[in-house]
Amino acid sequence: MKLAVGIDIGGTNTVFGLVDESGNCLLQDAIKTGDFPAVEDFVNEVQKGVKGLISEYKDSEIVGMGIGAPNANYYTGTIEHAPNLKWKGIVPLVELFQGHFDFPISLTNDANAAAMGERIYGAAKGIDDLAMVTLGTGLGSGFVVNGELVYGHDGFAGELGHVIVEKNGRLCGCGNRGCLETYASATGIVKTAKEFLETSSDSVLSDLSEITSKSIADAALEGDKMALDIFDYTAEKLGFGLASMVAITSPKLIVLFGGLAQSGDLILKPTKKYMEQYLLKTFRNKIDIVPSQLKAADAAILGASSLAWQSVN
Repeated sequence: MKLAVGIDIGGTNTVFGLVDESGNCLLQDAIKTGDFPAVEDFVNEVQKGVKGLISEYKDSEIVGMGIGAPNANYYTGTIEHAPNLKWKGIVPLVELFQGHFDFPISLTNDANAAAMGERIYGAAKGIDDLAMVTLGTGLGSGFVVNGELVYGHDGFAGELGHVIVEKNGRLCGCGNRGCLETYASATGIVKTAKEFLETSSDSVLSDLSEITSKSIADAALEGDKMALDIFDYTAEKLGFGLASMVAITSPKLIVLFGGLAQSGDLILKPTKKYMEQYLLKTFRNKIDIVPSQLKAADAAILGASSLAWQSVN
């Protein structure tokens, strides 16, 4: 049996596991990323964990390892100036891992890994032109064009979350104002709710001590008008951004993933409506927007492992 190793490095947790060619995550484990201020100690801990998993499948062939991480550069195998990690500067991650393994190792950012995972295992299986948009704390994105991930000349192409959708809009963590992720993300929709509540308290949301993207979705499902308006506002920003993206990459399919995407038709239907409204006529009624089909619990590992299969195929 052929297996791939998938590692997803997050600011809080790092998960790793073994995945077969059908997209089954056979074994997995996790560690706290923040417990290792020195990246060398982190790599040593992960490689021991990975080797422990591999020892359970001694008769299998490991085709390679894929790693998804923030601010990762596919070309250089480095993590560069990641704000949510303790390791500062440029970290030669692939080089460090390659010292422990003799199979191929690939690194890319987490959204690119998710895009390839969706193409190999999920809703975009076999599709050569797609966009993956992750709606979590921020907005990540990965683009597959003609069957290949888009990296650009420096390895950092595909930052849909930092397309400006509102001139002099909300301040983004990147330092710019009006970035799409400040509106279309779990964080962004909460900001929108708080702004709406400044002008009206006619909503069940006004009675909550804490507002989350889930509580907004729950209120909308109960028919709360303000919550529905909040989703409509968010969807218009997202649809606007997607229409601009479509004009450049012309995907056949757009896959939404993450906490906000789990609100289903509350975000999918109005986003599709507004995207069609803003699209150039050439592209209208050609592109589907669908939720991810990857299991949420395994998605990060599946996405990362897909890089290994890509290098084999």
